[in-house]
Amino acid sequence: MQETTANRVAANATSSFTEHLRRERPDLMPFGQAPFNQLPGAGQAAQPATPLQAPHGTTIVAMSYAGGVLMAGDRRATMGNVIASRHIEKVFPADQYSVLGIAGTAGIALDITRLFQVELEHYEKIEGTLLSLDGKANRLGAMVRGNLPMAMQGLAVVPLFAGFDRPAGFGRLFSYDVTGGRYEEQEHHAVGSGSMFARGALKKLWRPGLSEEDAVAVAVEALYDAADDDSATGGPDPVRQLWPVVYVVNRSGAFRVPERELAAVAGRIVDARAVAQREA
Repeated sequence: MQETTANRVAANATSSFTEHLRRERPDLMPFGQAPFNQLPGAGQAAQPATPLQAPHGTTIVAMSYAGGVLMAGDRRATMGNVIASRHIEKVFPADQYSVLGIAGTAGIALDITRLFQVELEHYEKIEGTLLSLDGKANRLGAMVRGNLPMAMQGLAVVPLFAGFDRPAGFGRLFSYDVTGGRYEEQEHHAVGSGSMFARGALKKLWRPGLSEEDAVAVAVEALYDAADDDSATGGPDPVRQLWPVVYVVNRSGAFRVPERELAAVAGRIVDARAVAQREA
């Protein structure tokens, strides 16, 4: 009996869009997610070459606060010693209750971000429900692991993931290494070239039970400190009206903090630093 189209579709149905795309149209996969034998130059002997110069994005900070979690990223991308972009955005909503921040090779990171967003949307359409927060974190880890061949060539992507766990009733943070290893972070975390300086600021500024308003101020100040010591991190730029991208995620969903609020927060930080400098 000849198999019907409906039966074939049902047999091939999967809640993972990444798996569906890899199986049906592997040519459309980002290089970092394609099987290794389909990557450009795969199977060829390694040849000495000048390191590839590609825009890199940094720095991302995330923290818990009384109502959920917050993630913020600066706006600078660098390519060697050159500022490749002053306007890049590195923090994105993954779905209604989670956000994703990217550090590393910008082009690949943005591709993985878009694929992850579609992955979560596809799962919801197929299964009729949202994927659990742990499930989302695990699937992102698998995508990062799929980029390992590119990471070994110097094109690494290191994301930071945060979301509101609705059954548990609180926000959670997850960090990753280049092999896709997933680690749940407590309280706060930072990734990127300025992360060492941002973490130092977070350790001093963060406290349990922060309000949303205070958490936004802590994130902006941590990025300000990172930009003060790391040339690859861009600080608030009042001349160009450029402010960090900040998202909060709580029981109601993920929301981007308006730029007018960020401008006011950054202004207060700059004014306080100026006063302290004059009094020093």
